[in-house]
Order: sequence, then C-alpha cells, then structure tokens
Amino acid sequence: MDELKEYKVKKIEYSKILICVDSDDFTSSKNAFNYACSLAKHYGAELGIASVLETGDLNIFQSLDPEVLKDRRNEIKELLETYGQKAKTYGVKNVHLMVTEGNPGSVIVEKVIPSFEPDLVIVGVEEKNRHRNTIGSQASKIVNNSRVSVSVIR
Repeated sequence: MDELKEYKVKKIEYSKILICVDSDDFTSSKNAFNYACSLAKHYGAELGIASVLETGDLNIFQSLDPEVLKDRRNEIKELLETYGQKAKTYGVKNVHLMVTEGNPGSVIVEKVIPSFEPDLVIVGVEEKNRHRNTIGSQASKIVNNSRVSVSVIR
C-alpha cells in the first residue's frame, strides 16, 4: 500500500507502433488499423504495417507453384501499399511496410516484432471463424508470446 501512495502516474509515449493486418479479412483489420493510425499520428510515431502470406491457406500444388506464390506476394504487397497510402493521407509521417510468410502468430512474434522493435503491437480479432489461420484468429498467440504490449481491437 505504501508503494501505491508514493507512486506517480507517468505519461506513456509510443515511438514505434506495429499494426498487423489480414490480407483476406478487412473486417478484423479495419478498426485496428484506424486505432493504429490514430495513435501513430497523435504520438508522431513510426507505423509498421505487416501482413503475412499465410502459407497454410495454400494447397500443396499452390505452395509448389512459383507463379502462385509470386502472385500472392504481389497481392499482399499491393494491399500494404494501399494501407500505407491511407495512413499517410491520414497524417502518419513515417510508414514501414512488411510482407512475411508462414504461420501468422509465429511469424509476427518471432520475426516481425524483433525486426521492427515496436513499443506497441496492434491486432484485430476475427469474429467469424477463429479457427482459421489468420492474424485475426492468432491474436491470443501474439498477446501470449509477445515481449511488448499488444492491444487487441474489436
């Protein structure tokens, strides 16, 4: 109790925010993206926008076809460029786009977060089908395994 009495609230500032967006689920990403852009603009923070090519969504033939993988990578890159432009139009000054591949929860925790080193990670939650292997369905894995704060937005 004495520790609480002596405690003074300190302002939290964010300098790097990471938003993880689903390439095939705009519904779960929309509110999280709005929140991330709002915070990044407010704090003048860098905004990392990441999406994962979910290799588990591809059948064996697709995953072995270089053209299918190339097309899918290009789709995600275009999607991220659109998100990046939307963030800049909103007023976010410093935007980084990241395309990765694999299991969304694992890749974000093991590769994206250590590489970008954000102060805060923001993810949306997939409402419809939480058993799919998307970023929105992997929110709990990201929360439980991240070494930085994670905000889950509905």
